Amino acid sequence: MTVTGGCLCGEIRYEVTGPLRPVVACHCHQCRRTSGHYVAATSALKRDVTITGAPRWFASSDTARRGFCGTCGSNLFWDGPSNEMAIFAGTLDGDPGLRLETHIFCADKGAYYEITDDLPQSEGDHPLPWVGDRL
Repeated sequence: MTVTGGCLCGEIRYEVTGPLRPVVACHCHQCRRTSGHYVAATSALKRDVTITGAPRWFASSDTARRGFCGTCGSNLFWDGPSNEMAIFAGTLDGDPGLRLETHIFCADKGAYYEITDDLPQSEGDHPLPWVGDRL
């Protein structure tokens, strides 16, 4: 299965040729600051992701960076120390059949909203295995 996506202005495009993890909603402080709310992201093995264009990268910690479009500002990627890269679900083209599966870093969520669905919630990092662990 091949999935594509990109930024708002079209300068950055990507293609994923391998499996994607179900969507995880991250409520951590950094995700809320970079997106203006919480982030909903899937992930794929880095080897399966091809990026066209030149995203800008911001080192958001000692171990991770965030990729975004330098023209329109679209947040696209979270790239950490594993062999996988998180991809913001809102940047995917069409409907790849993914669904939100869990919420993480709920202890850090904004005070202005409640999580009202019945999906699992984790106070910290997610209990879901990454894509590579599911293969």
